[in-house]
Amino acid sequence: MLLTIDIGTSVFKSAVWGFEGNRTAFAAVPLSINPGDGRRHEADCGQWLKAFEDCCQKTGTTVLSAVEAVVISGNGPSLVPVSGGPEIAGRAAGRLSVPAAPARLWLDRRAEEAARQVSAVMGDFVDAGFFLPKILDIKTNEPQLYGKTLFFLGCPELLAFALTGEAWTVFPSDGFDRWYWNDNILGQLGLNKEKFPPFIRPGEIFGTLSPQIAARFGFRPGIPVIAGGPDFFAAILGTGTVKPGQTCDRAGTSEGINVCTENRINDKRLMSYGHPVKPLWNLSGIVSTTGKAVEWARDLLGLNTYDEFFSLAETAGAGAGGLVFLPYLAGERAPVWNPSAQGVLWGLSLSTGRSELARSVSEGICYAIRDVINVMEESGATIGDLRSSGTSSGIPILNQIKADITGKEVCSLVQKDAELLGLAIIGSCTLGRYSSFSEAASALVRIEKTWFPDSTKAALYNDLFSKYKRTYATI
Repeated sequence: MLLTIDIGTSVFKSAVWGFEGNRTAFAAVPLSINPGDGRRHEADCGQWLKAFEDCCQKTGTTVLSAVEAVVISGNGPSLVPVSGGPEIAGRAAGRLSVPAAPARLWLDRRAEEAARQVSAVMGDFVDAGFFLPKILDIKTNEPQLYGKTLFFLGCPELLAFALTGEAWTVFPSDGFDRWYWNDNILGQLGLNKEKFPPFIRPGEIFGTLSPQIAARFGFRPGIPVIAGGPDFFAAILGTGTVKPGQTCDRAGTSEGINVCTENRINDKRLMSYGHPVKPLWNLSGIVSTTGKAVEWARDLLGLNTYDEFFSLAETAGAGAGGLVFLPYLAGERAPVWNPSAQGVLWGLSLSTGRSELARSVSEGICYAIRDVINVMEESGATIGDLRSSGTSSGIPILNQIKADITGKEVCSLVQKDAELLGLAIIGSCTLGRYSSFSEAASALVRIEKTWFPDSTKAALYNDLFSKYKRTYATI
């Protein structure tokens, strides 16, 4: 069996899987983001370590004793400045600890000036949310923190370091050079290469679980800890997006649209890099705040759950009475690439009610997804069905709105947590249970239901999408 771990922005999840794709255990722990000023988005990485302990305790030693490997993915690009080695404070309790400054999450926007410098060196645009701008910003504006940092790690790499004592950077696939580094780039930026751990790829092994942790939680001694890569990489596999035209819609705090392509497509509005299944490629666009926008609106409306929010949205008619929402609550990534973009509610009137507001937020995140898809198609990609993952993929009204607005079939999967299933696929291949990612994905991924576009709503949503585009162009 495999223990898979995905560190989300708002939830830490784990699952134990058999090699036939049956999930035998699941645990989840909520995570928090430290209050910021609108540009600062940090998290205490200690909570990730505590969440690992909590999930292990919920799973139990009987199950963990049968685990043959641990596979880890996480949100990103989130950056952790690490200042010391892993510790187990209080041997009896086995509490994990890594001396580190707060993690700068992928949402963090404070490194805009550093991003301009990095972009100039790279000869291409690099967003402020990526690793190098954040590190250069720390060197420039927080020299004490830079000086005491032994090395910089990503989110999943931090947990792997705590479990194994080995520091690595996961380089997801070919084509990621624009967002990572080499000695020449580090030299031009004046950054100390000793602070940058060496690269490994998804499916490779960080190291083995430390004896203390194995004993504390009941794992077998010496089991491998495997790199699962970024969360989107695992989700591509966990949705079975392994043939050209198939498209992974990974919904969480943000939303990533990843279409499998036969050849590399270069469009500066999007990101293109090697697909987990070689020699295919992946074309990607990211909407920064989809689930986060729903959370914001839910709280604003005084609702307690997502079910209440979407039930309210369902009572409003299609088009939300003409209300159009731009979900740019923390800048926007591909294809907009504007760290200063802001959210908009266009078309408010005295007839606007709570249900229209909820509906407009639901539709607005789908307009943003349509924007990504349109750019992909303009670039030459073929978009087939949208294979939706994440908690929201089980919400019928949202799936139907997504199908109606994008004009694409939307598929929900039996296993909603595609990242966790994708990690099981990666781990199974590393341990030799399947010969390839494609073979494992075909065997383990199953579609539960498909939503089809309602053609009677096409004209309405075409008109409102045009207003969505014009609204951004005029602000």
